[in-house]
Amino acid sequence: MTTIVDVRARRVWDSRGRPTVEAEVHTGRGLGRAIAPAGASTGAGEARELRDGGARLGGRDVMQAVAHVQGPIRQALLGRDVADQAGLDAALIALDGTPDKGRLGSNAIVAVSLACAQAAAQAAGLPLWAHLARTGLPAGQAPRLPLPEVQIFGGGAHASARVDLQDFLLVTPGARSFAQALEWTAEVYHAAGARMARRGAGGGVADEGGWWPDFRGNEEAIEELARAIEDAGFSAPRDVAIALDVASSQFYDGRCYTLRLDGRRLEREAFAELLAGWVAAYPIVSVEDPFADSDPEGMRAFTARCGARLQIVGDDYFVTDARRIRQGAAEGACNAVLLKPNQIGTLTETRAAWDAARAAGYGAIVSARSGETEDVSIVHLAVGWGVPQLKVGSFARSERMAKWNEALRIEEALGAGALPFPAPGIYPAIHPGIHPGTGGG
Repeated sequence: MTTIVDVRARRVWDSRGRPTVEAEVHTGRGLGRAIAPAGASTGAGEARELRDGGARLGGRDVMQAVAHVQGPIRQALLGRDVADQAGLDAALIALDGTPDKGRLGSNAIVAVSLACAQAAAQAAGLPLWAHLARTGLPAGQAPRLPLPEVQIFGGGAHASARVDLQDFLLVTPGARSFAQALEWTAEVYHAAGARMARRGAGGGVADEGGWWPDFRGNEEAIEELARAIEDAGFSAPRDVAIALDVASSQFYDGRCYTLRLDGRRLEREAFAELLAGWVAAYPIVSVEDPFADSDPEGMRAFTARCGARLQIVGDDYFVTDARRIRQGAAEGACNAVLLKPNQIGTLTETRAAWDAARAAGYGAIVSARSGETEDVSIVHLAVGWGVPQLKVGSFARSERMAKWNEALRIEEALGAGALPFPAPGIYPAIHPGIHPGTGGG
């Protein structure tokens, strides 16, 4: 009854109105369904989507990827046990046969990989988080909700480069439940919107639902978020705090970091001074991709300088690749990783990246992409694998809220069985002496 009897695919649409791939995997006990997201800011080492090219839909159509699911991928998976996730993912990787999954397309492969997991959970009569938790959690650890990381202002590739930094985010280390974390986030999100409205810039939103930026400089965005926290009546950083996604690869030319909004072109050491100054001046507890994926020297130096008090996250720097994470850990780069299934291509490889991060003592964040859908699989991955943080986007737009609301449902289902939320140790600035990778476990 867990044998795969059919694999189907269709073209659907993401939050930017662009086509993407939805896959279905059928067994005798039902079906699993998943949709591939798409990123705007992508790392150089990411698995490669397959787009049709040509004139139709700006070259972004995915009918070739859909055909691959319904043709060779279907033939490769028919008759296999849907519960064998590692074997199914290995078959997908071998069938593609390229280092970047560019022949079949990472959008085809990740949709099928996640759909297999959903179908296996359906066949077992379990929600996906519970199915994953059977093998995904350390012995004796109960499932828990991750700490949400929520965009308040969008920037970079998510907002037509109106500001250079990509995400100005809120985290809620003082909240005692996921529900409370979202309530506090809502207060700050609307306080920030009110501040924008008072300056005549309210109402617009970026790709991920954060307020559309209207600032004279990058630091002004950080300052406005800090003031929104005060307006909402919270103490920073113990109740709520700021996280930044610098996405620095987007404005690094191999020698300098160019902050267009500030009119500044900074070499590595000067850019490190600027970031360190912001960290000292504002309640910032996490910085993602502070240096470019092609600037390992900058990343290592910044980690040595600030890693004892700051969560330093590698996104473009690691691209959810276990090999890169192990290398980065050996070299002293970052102390946390971002996990994006479509960045590497399969669920098994995503899990390997989390295992590599955990072995290195690194923290981790399961993350959505800027081009998202109603698919909520990543919420279940975070809970089922015990990943301590979840980054979905903002506190607006239904493709984001679908995921935050799914987490609320899971919290309700877990009830008293969940570990205390949130466990200390994620942010060393708030809980000094506890390594950021431990999650307090």
